Amino acid sequence: MAAPHDWSSAYLDSSHDRHHRSGIFVGSTAEIEFWPTTPYLLDIALAFVWFFRTTAAERERRQRLVLVAVIAAAGSLLLNQILILVWSRPRPFAVQAATLLLRPSHDPSFPSDHATFAFAVAVALFLISKRIGVPALILAALIGLARVFAGEHYVTDVIGGALIGTLATIAVARVRYALEPLLALVLRLARRLHLA
Repeated sequence: MAAPHDWSSAYLDSSHDRHHRSGIFVGSTAEIEFWPTTPYLLDIALAFVWFFRTTAAERERRQRLVLVAVIAAAGSLLLNQILILVWSRPRPFAVQAATLLLRPSHDPSFPSDHATFAFAVAVALFLISKRIGVPALILAALIGLARVFAGEHYVTDVIGGALIGTLATIAVARVRYALEPLLALVLRLARRLHLA
């Protein structure tokens, strides 16, 4: 099958050329993850915000927005599962030569789940605190670019995932007062278990 001739494919080709020149290659049997493609630091940031000691009112606000992040991330990833039923875009390595830095995933390429999750969380962190949110947004963008560099996605997959995650968090944040009974229930349970 011929590779798609779009700007995202062209970027992918150039990144693979750099892999070949630098000699970087991790085979499909590798047991390690290419760490810049993973959102672990964003998970840590959410946990930090959740447990950070501050005033009672500020703690309530922050913890509710952490729950907004969780709901938005889960909802956006669920939407992705619906989208891949509508359009099953092949991964870049399935349609063109690629040097992979990760074990290949055979899920459809569009949209990028990593970018979706990363931006859903990063936007929520931005709503909590710009001091935390700006670095989180930069990290989310780097995660998306790393997915392209690693040969897992086209640029348009990452852009699509970023938009889905961003819009999901904004939407959930706008209706969070309607979700207040659920948020209050989760917070009461967490405090009863000494987790908040």
